[in-house]
Amino acid sequence: MLPTNSDQSNPLSPFLKFALQLAGVAASEIMPRFQQIEAQFKGDGTPVTEADLEAERVMRELIAITFPEHGIMGEEHPEVTSKGEYTWVLDPIDGTASFELGVPTFGTLVSLLENGRPILGVINFPALKETVYAEIGHGCWYLDKMGMLTRQRVSSAKTLNQAYVSTTGLYVTEVNPTQGYTSFSITPLVQQAKRFRFVGDCLQHALVARGLLDAALDTKMNPWDNAAIIPCILEAGGSVTSGTGETDNLVFAKSLLSSCTPSLSQEIVATIQPKTT
Repeated sequence: MLPTNSDQSNPLSPFLKFALQLAGVAASEIMPRFQQIEAQFKGDGTPVTEADLEAERVMRELIAITFPEHGIMGEEHPEVTSKGEYTWVLDPIDGTASFELGVPTFGTLVSLLENGRPILGVINFPALKETVYAEIGHGCWYLDKMGMLTRQRVSSAKTLNQAYVSTTGLYVTEVNPTQGYTSFSITPLVQQAKRFRFVGDCLQHALVARGLLDAALDTKMNPWDNAAIIPCILEAGGSVTSGTGETDNLVFAKSLLSSCTPSLSQEIVATIQPKTT
């Protein structure tokens, strides 16, 4: 289920309405293949399925018809250069490993960049029938499977020893170093957080936006992973940085940390930096 313009307390802009439409057409390709398909592996070792490819294809086709002057950046197909100020950023299945396993926590990410800045983000969970979305200046919203739409806020300010923290995996850490990347120190984060869990991919950031997690870390990211998350966290009142604390040009950050407050972000960034001897 996706929102419509029928809720006058939260009217949708034309661009946001279209972004939600894109998530819907992606779901129409994804769900018939859910729990019925096996992944193959790309040259970089990451998994891809027919559902990834077809979902991104139909989104791109709809953008080309509706906004032919807009650029398109996505995980599975080559970039289309914008003829103006707008570029759509697409990740048809964020969490392909979960999708391949038949776990329903994968999501579809849709964002629109205006001159490189993300102005809206949609995180749709087609198997869960839940959506988190935001547009800059208009708040972050959660639509549940029953059709109830509510505005979202991050949790209250916490220190790390009071916080519920998650990450997607152990890559680019001292546990599982990745060639070409500086490894983060995940062990101190696990030890110092009040509660720590592995919560996959975009789901963990959606939970931060909803105030259910206090912070979420992804140690290896791409523009199509980042772009939709950023507006959702910011419009929920949260903080977004890279894993090393940068706040500029986060769409292209190689890591992403979302949290309820800048102070918690700073504490986590300090905790996960590689220890020098």
